[in-house]
Amino acid sequence: MKTIQILFVLALMLLSIDTVSAQYGNNGYGNNGYGNNSGGYGGNGRMSQIPQASSQEKPKEIPVEVTVGKIMEKIKTELNLDALQEIAISNVLKESLRSQGILIKAETPQEQKIEEIKALSETTDRKINEFLNEDQKAKYKALNEENLSKKKSRRNR
Repeated sequence: MKTIQILFVLALMLLSIDTVSAQYGNNGYGNNGYGNNSGGYGGNGRMSQIPQASSQEKPKEIPVEVTVGKIMEKIKTELNLDALQEIAISNVLKESLRSQGILIKAETPQEQKIEEIKALSETTDRKINEFLNEDQKAKYKALNEENLSKKKSRRNR
């Protein structure tokens, strides 16, 4: 009687092991099922989803020089800047954008980031105004106010 029980238990274990291994690609579902590198379960202990995860990287950051170039194109014609003013203002903008990037990436509360960026913006405007004559200062102030009103209208939509 004990031998029959032992054989019954062994047969039950063999059948359950066979069923489990079939679910994980060894005997059952093949290449398009759960196993054999199909991206599901199994896959011989390695995750085949990793290449897909790496394709969902963060978008590439736009280089500071590109952003400064776009800003300079606009204000160069609007303010009639000479070559020396262009160089000086572009250097101020590069420094400001780099600092802003560092502030944004910092592990600080959002309110603190906003205050620091506002202070940085005021400092940048003050430095830029040092290189402008009175007529250019008035035009620069008007450009800033125009940009602020555009941003506010976008937020209200």
